[in-house]
Parts: sequence; structure tokens; C-alpha cells
Amino acid sequence: MAGDSATKIKAYAVPAVLFSLSMLYQLVLLPRAFPPSHYDVLGLKTYCSMEEVKEAYENLESKWNSGLEIPTTTEFIKIRYAYELLTNPIWKRNYDVFGINEQDHVLEKLSQQYAGEKFSNIALPLLRTVASDTGDDAFNVITSKEFQSMFQDSKPWLLQVYSYGSNQSAQFANSWKRIAALLNGVANIGMVELGEVQVAAYLSERKPMGRFFFRNGLPSVVAFPSGCKTSDCLIRFEGELSVDAVIDWFAMAVLNLPRIFYYSKESLGPRFLAKSSPHKVKVIFFSKTGERATPAIRQAARDYWNYATFACVLWREEEFSVWWNTFGVESAPAVVFLKDPGLKPLVYHGSVNDSWFLDVLEQNKQQELPQLRSLTSEELGCDARGYSRAGRDTLTWYCAILAGRLGPELDSMRETMRRVQETLSKSSELKAASEDEHSITAAVALKSKRLTLSWLDGETQKNYCFFYLNIESSYETCGPRRVPTDVPRLFIIRYERNATEDTFKVDKKAKSIWEFHQQEVDPAAQLSVTYNGSAEVSRIIQWMSNIIEDGDSRKHPFYRVKTPELVPEDAEPFWSRGPQGLLSKSMGTKQKIQRTIIRIYDYLGDPRIGPALLLGALMSFGSIWLMRTQQNRSVQSSQPSQADNGDKLKPRERCRERNASKCNLPPSITDFEPKDSYQMPLSDSD
Repeated sequence: MAGDSATKIKAYAVPAVLFSLSMLYQLVLLPRAFPPSHYDVLGLKTYCSMEEVKEAYENLESKWNSGLEIPTTTEFIKIRYAYELLTNPIWKRNYDVFGINEQDHVLEKLSQQYAGEKFSNIALPLLRTVASDTGDDAFNVITSKEFQSMFQDSKPWLLQVYSYGSNQSAQFANSWKRIAALLNGVANIGMVELGEVQVAAYLSERKPMGRFFFRNGLPSVVAFPSGCKTSDCLIRFEGELSVDAVIDWFAMAVLNLPRIFYYSKESLGPRFLAKSSPHKVKVIFFSKTGERATPAIRQAARDYWNYATFACVLWREEEFSVWWNTFGVESAPAVVFLKDPGLKPLVYHGSVNDSWFLDVLEQNKQQELPQLRSLTSEELGCDARGYSRAGRDTLTWYCAILAGRLGPELDSMRETMRRVQETLSKSSELKAASEDEHSITAAVALKSKRLTLSWLDGETQKNYCFFYLNIESSYETCGPRRVPTDVPRLFIIRYERNATEDTFKVDKKAKSIWEFHQQEVDPAAQLSVTYNGSAEVSRIIQWMSNIIEDGDSRKHPFYRVKTPELVPEDAEPFWSRGPQGLLSKSMGTKQKIQRTIIRIYDYLGDPRIGPALLLGALMSFGSIWLMRTQQNRSVQSSQPSQADNGDKLKPRERCRERNASKCNLPPSITDFEPKDSYQMPLSDSD
């Protein structure tokens, strides 16, 4: 009996669990998801008119005044709250259509405040009305007609859904103006009032039963990324409403802009300066408020990512000596540009204007002595596949390159080359710095953009470095560090283009694979010379002038080769993978879990779940009962036939027991004689 009971319990476990869940949902979870509405408090039907609300309240009030019914303090507060809410046309509209009830905290507050007192002592009215002024042009209130044509612009949109009677919308008004000012020129800003029911419903969320609602109440901030024209790609802001939070969310999730982090005096060196690429300019913002960088500055950080890295520092008065001795910063706000090693920082004090900052950044995006990189080779005129900085008509030009591994030796030589460049750029000081009159040739070439000075990371660009410094001791300059000391080396490359051949190549097309391979060499001829003199500025200038004079006056062989490609120094930035990739990297897992929990919570309020669980329990119970009944009937019907055949099977069983080996053997072909068989006589038989 115990075994049969355990079997039945195990068989009917699934319908029992489903039935328990349906009862739990119907009796516990569903009532919590659908608490009594304010219409229920007044004993009215949902969505009834304001006249009916007033009439119901007057009836209750007459009973209170006559003494027929005396409500408790809590009951009176609930009834009075429902009356004031449903007799205000704006509040009633928001409550009926979108379920917005942003002053419900008043109920608990007043119940505690007037606990134990008579209801007549409660101060009326319970709710206060706030009028919101939307006449400001920065708000850009959008109507239903304007909403249909607003997506013609390619810029992203940031919209705020608000209500005239919302206290929270009125409190957020000044912050919204600040947000609109910060996003001016970057995105389109608009506002939608709940009175535009069609537009507001389009921007809202929907519950499983189809009711419109705003999860976090009003105001609600939503965004349409560039190219998004439907609610399917709409992005909602779900954080705390503040200027800094909204701007950071819009810049990251919608504009796909990088975040500029804050650093302290302890972390700025090891986490920013030490980890930044050596070829990039370091831009540091000092702020008093601690607000995040504006979208315009983030856009600049994205556009100039190949040239500069950005950081923010919160200014503290007690750290004045640290920043003054390190960068020369006196106060905040300020912007600091760190360029070449050993070069004095460039400091700008005062508020940062977006247009001014972009101009300053464009002027200082390169180091004083620029680095030769895959990105800057053509821009500097140090590429045999390109042209001179002086223009395409210039057939001969020069590039002086300082190669070496990163370290103090290279930094010292870079400082020398910066002084060479500074001396050449100032013709008035050239005669005093140089004893040879021919040194003026390098200055003329630099001013005419036929000469470029740059430096090369010999470890990263080892193939390029070995190609030009093809000497026995080149390992001291190029490739991985093998010896304790590094030796930076200076060499100059002469580029020459053949104008006639370039014109001929424009019309000529490769007709076969052999001709195609013959054109793999670089179009410009190259000759390189390595400097073996001292690190004096005058000697270097004289050497470069002699090389340029010789290259311009003599006819050299037109020798062309295939130059090794420069290796990109930086990996692909994380924001270049798109907004979805960005979100999946930064907060993807956490966000997916939160969204899953929110969806489950929304579906807990679906009244169809309880009946569905009950129906599933009944169907599973019926199917299990039917299957068990059929099995029992088949077992009972098979028992008599087995008893009748028991005696017939006994002889065979005995045979199997006695002669198991013989009975189990299959009949041989010689055991039986066919009917039509006969013995064939043999020819030699007697």
C-alpha cells in the first residue's frame, strides 16, 4: 500500500505543483498586482466622470456631517485623496490613461502625521497644484503633427515626456534647460506633453494586458539614435534624473562617445600617463564641480583619438602645490596639454568653450617633433607611396627621421631634434647658431615643406627601421632591446618622383598578372643617408643642408623599392564597434539580468496566468489518470490468458530443462527428406 501511494504521488506531482502555483497566484500575487483603485475607494466605476466623483464625495460628506458615519483618519485621507486626484482634469487624465499617481506618498505621510486625531482636524487640501511653464523655446514642445516629420533630420533626438500638473516635471525643468544647452548642436531636443495622448502612448511602455504606463513615472526621458524612426529602436533612460547622469547616458548609449574618466593625484601617473601611448598628446581637464565631460569634448576625444588621450581631475585647494609644481596649474577650470617628454606643459586657465577648444586641439594635436606612424606618414610627407607636404608638383623632398627605442637616450635625442627644428624655423637665429652659410638650405627646405623632421619607434617599427639602418649595429636601435644601452640614430631619406612616368601610369592599366607584380614597387625613388656625427645642433643642421644641396644639385639614380609597411601602434577603439557592442561590453550582462527581472515582474500582473496554470493542472491530471487507467485494464485482461496457457507450456519447459542443449539446436538440412527426392545412381556403381 505504501508503494502504491508513493507511485500515485509521484505520478500526479506535476498537476499538483501547477494547481498550487495557480492558487498562489490567484490568492496572493494577483491581488498585490491589482490593489484597489481610487475609484474603488469612492465606490465608483473605473473611468467615471468628474461629476460622478463629486456627487459620490458629497454623499459621503453629508453622512459624515449628519453623524450617520464617522470615518477613521486613514479612511478619510484615502477618500479625500481620491476626490482631489479625480476632480483635477490633468491628474485624472494622467491616472486614467497612464496610471500616473506621483503623489501617493502623501497617503502614508498624512496617516502618520494625523494618527489618533479626528478627521475634522486634517488640513485641506491634501494635494498641491503646480503649474509648469512651457513657453521657453529650449523646450521645443512637439505636437502630433510635428512628431510625424521630426525624423527627417539625421541628428539623434532626446525627448522628455512631461505633464503640466506634475510636480516632478516642474522640478526637473531647470535641469532640462541645462541638458538642452549642453547638447546644442549635437542632438535635437524636444518635449511631449501627456495631453498629446497618441504621441505619449507611442513613447510609453505597455503592460501584458495592453495598458500604457511609464515605469519610473514623470518626467520620462527617451532617445532616438541617429537613423532610428520607430519605437523598436527607442532607448529609455532608467537612472536617476540629473544633468550629469542624463548627459553621460546619452553620450554613451546614443551618441556612442567615449567616457573621459576622473583621476586623483595618486592615480593620474600610473593609470593615465604611464598607460597612454607615447606618441599621443595628453589632454587633462581640471574641474571644480566634478561633472563629466560635455558631449562636444567627448566628440573631440573620439575624433582625435589617434592623436590625443583625455583625462579629468577634480580640483582640490589642498592639492594646489602638487598641480602647480607638476603642470603649472594655478586654479580650476583649466586645460593642460602634455606633448613631448621634457617639454613644458601648455596650460589654459578659464572656462572651456567648445569652438575654442576644438581650435586649440587642432593646433596641438601633434607633438612638437611628430612621430612617424602609419597614420601620419603621408601627412608628414615621409611615405614613398605619397607626395611631399609642399604639394604634388614637388618632385624632390626630404624626411629626417630619428629612430630608437623608447627610453632616456631617445628622449634626450628628441629634445636635440626639437631644438634643431626650432632653430631652423627661426631664420633670425640661424646665422648665430651656425657658422656655415650653407646651413640656410635646410631652413629654406623646412619652410617650403620640402623637409620634415620626425621620430620613429624602432622597437614597434622594427621592419621599417632595419630597412633603412641596414648596418651591423642596427640592433642597438631597432627591434627588441638586447643590450643595456640604446643608441638612437638619425637618418635622412631623399624622395624623388618622375613626373613623366607618373603621367604615363595614370593611363596605363595592368593587362596581366606579371605586369601587376612589376608595379608593386613604390612610385617614388629613395636614397637614405645615416648621420654619424655629434649631437650638436649646428652640426646636424649643417649635415642636413649638405644632403639637401647635394640631392638638389646632382643627378642620382632613380632607385625604387618596396618599403615595409608601418605597423599601426594602437588597437581598434572600443567605441568603434557600435552602440550595441559598447553596451554589451560595459553593462550587457547586468542590463540583461535587470531586463529579465523586469519582464517577469510585469507578467506577474497578468490575470491570465492563474487560469492558464489551473487549466494546465487539470489537463495534466486528466491525461495522467487516463493513461494509468488504460494500463491497469490491459494488465487485468492479459492475466487469464496467461493462466490458461500455463499447462500447455509445461511440456516444452520440461523439454528445455532436460534436453536444453538438444532442444535449442536448430534442425539440420539432413534431418528431413524432400518428397520428390531420389538416389542418383553412379556410373561405376554395382
